[in-house]
Amino acid sequence: MAEANTAQEKQFSIQKIFTKDISFESPGTPQIFTTKWEPAVDFNLSTDANDMDESMYEVSLTVTITVKTGDEVAYLVEATQSGIFNLAGFTDQEMGPMLGSFCPNILFPYAREVVSDLVAKGGFPQLLLAPVNFDALYQQHVQQAQQQASGTNTLN
Repeated sequence: MAEANTAQEKQFSIQKIFTKDISFESPGTPQIFTTKWEPAVDFNLSTDANDMDESMYEVSLTVTITVKTGDEVAYLVEATQSGIFNLAGFTDQEMGPMLGSFCPNILFPYAREVVSDLVAKGGFPQLLLAPVNFDALYQQHVQQAQQQASGTNTLN
């Protein structure tokens, strides 16, 4: 029993979820509405985590989408969805996946809703973002960082 009390228990809670930044541009309107709708979608995603204090972290997920029809930009939408999370009792090895995968996974449905609403309010057909595998993206990021580190070390 004494050992269980000395080990810090893992704690996770969502303190706040909020939209930090929104941008919608439609440079080709109103003419774009008179052309045949054949969209080409460019989708970019990025995450960021900042330590606020001992166990509080701000995690942000930025979604950037550019939709073109032909050479004309129909619209550009960017939304940063953020959250404040309480994470305590996690090891350094566990914090990476928590901040780089678990928290962004929580934020994504909110970002998807913001993007969908902005696009519809801009007068365009609804845009539903497909689910994202944040675990795979995080692992890919870790592997790239390891490759860059090993590549840098061999050059020195």
